[in-house]
Amino acid sequence: MPRIVDHDERRRQIAEALLTVAARDGHESVSSRAVAKELGVATGSLWHYFDGFDDVIRAAAAEVTRRTDERIAAATTGLRGLARLDALMREVLPVDEGTRTEARVVVGFWGRLATLAPTPDASAPTLATWQGSIQAALQEAVEDAELRSDTPTDALMALLRSITYGQQIVEVTEPQPPAAHLAVLDGILSPWRA
Repeated sequence: MPRIVDHDERRRQIAEALLTVAARDGHESVSSRAVAKELGVATGSLWHYFDGFDDVIRAAAAEVTRRTDERIAAATTGLRGLARLDALMREVLPVDEGTRTEARVVVGFWGRLATLAPTPDASAPTLATWQGSIQAALQEAVEDAELRSDTPTDALMALLRSITYGQQIVEVTEPQPPAAHLAVLDGILSPWRA
């Protein structure tokens, strides 16, 4: 009797293997052969699940987004306003070993992802993915008088996007202590605190 394979789960396992190789050995070591070896399978078996290596990279980016979504959901449950925003940003900024490793992996793939044609299901891990949650947290902070009523929430959103990308690059090029990354966040919010 043939073995039943969950294709979505297998695709996710392949994407996770790529992320493991990138985190452990660096991007220069990422190849279809290295991913297959990590999984303990023949290289050709990868192509039953993907059309090419670029699709594996897209899936790895989507996996990072999925993991981050899960962390954000768990970290922000029951929170609102600035507490919610702080918890969310701590899952995106490189402030612990997991998010620091994630930054190294993600930043390493940005150039390649930028050259790939966009696909409807390609989820590059970006702050835009969580923009709605951040916007809602900022609005709650205004409503709860944690931030001033004249706070330019759209402009703050744009700054938060910029510092998130920027702090991930800083972490890769000049690693910083977590407090330094969080100080940038605080610097953006400080002028608007009530």
